[in-house]
Order: sequence, then structure tokens, then C-alpha cells
Amino acid sequence: MIKKILVTAFLGLGLLHAQGPSLVETTTLVKGEVNPLQEFVGTLKFDNESTLAAQNSGLVKKVNFEVGDKVSKGKTLVQIDDDLLNAQIKAARANLSIAKDEQRNSSKDYERYKKLLESKSITQKEYDDALLKSNSSRSNVKALEAKLKELTIQSSKKRIKAPFSGVIVEKNISLGEWVNAGTAIAKIVDTSKAEITFNIPLEVVDGLRMGDMYDVQVGKQTVKAKLTAVIPNGDKLTRTFPVKFKANVENSFVFDGQEAKVSLSKDAIKQALVLPRDAVIKRFGQRVVFAVNEKNIAMMIPVKIVGFISNKVAIEGQGLSEGMQIVEKGNERVFPKSPVKIINKK
Repeated sequence: MIKKILVTAFLGLGLLHAQGPSLVETTTLVKGEVNPLQEFVGTLKFDNESTLAAQNSGLVKKVNFEVGDKVSKGKTLVQIDDDLLNAQIKAARANLSIAKDEQRNSSKDYERYKKLLESKSITQKEYDDALLKSNSSRSNVKALEAKLKELTIQSSKKRIKAPFSGVIVEKNISLGEWVNAGTAIAKIVDTSKAEITFNIPLEVVDGLRMGDMYDVQVGKQTVKAKLTAVIPNGDKLTRTFPVKFKANVENSFVFDGQEAKVSLSKDAIKQALVLPRDAVIKRFGQRVVFAVNEKNIAMMIPVKIVGFISNKVAIEGQGLSEGMQIVEKGNERVFPKSPVKIINKK
């Protein structure tokens, strides 16, 4: 199978060569001044985590999760026995229905007595009694409505739901267990968003801009992270300040406490080889440029980015030298040691 893949790859390269050289545009590698990058190591933690607790006491009737489960926001994780509460709610609804009937009747009586008083057919006391009964029945309805609302809220608290979509990382409850208000049930984390903290010296912090996006290396992957906060509480020994970035890591495999790395410009100037950013691409899991020799053959050279200047990038790499012709456009079609034709050559 491996032989077949290799043969196919060589045939593909042969076909590319047979079609003629790749058309590219090049740029000249020049020297320039750059603020060199310095690497910092920090820690990733999930931005949102919550320890869920029981708000009411009772017997655990259902447990709908296990550690490691992905759950959606609003999913009922634990159901605490609410049979007695449901009976109280049923009785409260019945009492409220009766009270509303009484309120309607007393209101009708009051309107009738009001007209009778105007025609002097009843005494003032009879009118006052009708008014008192109407007001009392109205207050009774309001009290029963409040009681029903209270019982309904208590009933909802018998169902412990996921406050956001995430992964269950701790389980502290078992079926049939008695829980009291405040008992820890589970711990859930939102694995789609991460906060990454680095301790950065002041001379580097001064060069950062709030809201800018930075490339942060987490394991073997690079994530885009936004600078969200610089904490003005520095370490007196190291003279560094906590700097926080936030990143969307929904489609990445990361874990709480994982090491993260970021490269930031430090307050220093050095000479470096500079070229447009588009000339640096990723190939075979590393950053590379394609240098074109005098025979118009593209030579792949692995490089390291050491700084940025506006829309240009400063690089280092073995075999690079000032004046080299580097492929800037069309490098996605170029392969190591493949022929090219420079179309912007004067």
C-alpha cells in the first residue's frame, strides 16, 4: 500500500513537471530592522466552569449524565423527587380556582349594592360589607396566585439543569441518594472557550494592543486568541504582569491546565532578513519559503519568524542570504526542486 502511494506521488510530480514550470512572482530578500520576538509560556484554562448544587432537599429520583458526557444548555441532569410538591401545586390550583369564582361573585354583589346605595335602597353598612368582601376576595386571589408561583418555582428547582453547553467533568451524586440544599451535584465546563494567561514583562506589555488577535501555540496546534486584559498587579520579584487572552477552541483538543506558548515583540531592535508575509507558507507542518536559484529551480527552506514589520515578516533560516529571489505569489503550487517561471522578472 505504501509503495502504491509513493508511486502515485512520484507520478503526480512527473505530471506537474510535464506540464511545464509553475508561474510565480518573486520578491527580493532584504535586510531591515525588526523588534525580535520572544517566546512566553502560559497556562490554558476553560473560560466558563460551574459547580452545580441542589437548591432544594429531597431524594434523587433520576440521574441523566455520566462523567465525560457532552450536554446541551437546559438539559435536565438530576431530578429530585417532587411528588409531594406536585400534590401541593394541584391543591393550590384548585383553591385558586375557587377563590376566583368567589371574587367574581363578590364583585358582582358589590356593583349591585353600589347602585342600591345610590337609590337609598340599602344602608351604608350593607354597602360597606359588600365592598369589604369584594376587596378581601381580590386579596385572597392575589395571595393564592403568589403561593402557586412559589410552589412552581420550588418545583422547577427540583430539576437541576445544565446552565450552558459543555462537558461534565465531575459527578458527586447517585440515584436514590438524599441531598440537602447546597449539596454539590456535578461540575460542568464549557470546552468551546478558553482563557490563556501569560506573565509578561512591562517592556513587552507596552507593545500590546487590547483586542488584537495573536497566534498561540497549544500542544501541536495554533489557535487565534484575542488580548482581553492586562492585570495591573505585577509580580515584584519578576517584574511581570498577568496578560489574558481568550480563544475559541471548540474544534480543538485542549485540556484544562495545558501549557500554551506565544511569541511577542520585545523592546529591542536587530537586523534581520525581511520579506512580505505572503512569501512564508506552511508546508509539511513547518513554515517555509521557496528560494529560486539561477536555474529557476525552487528550493524549499524551513524558516523561523523572528518579528513583524507592518505587512512584512522577519525570518531566519539556514541558507538564506540578502538578495535571494523568494516566491511571493504562486508558492502554493510550488514543490521542492520544481521548475518555476518568474512572471514579474524585469
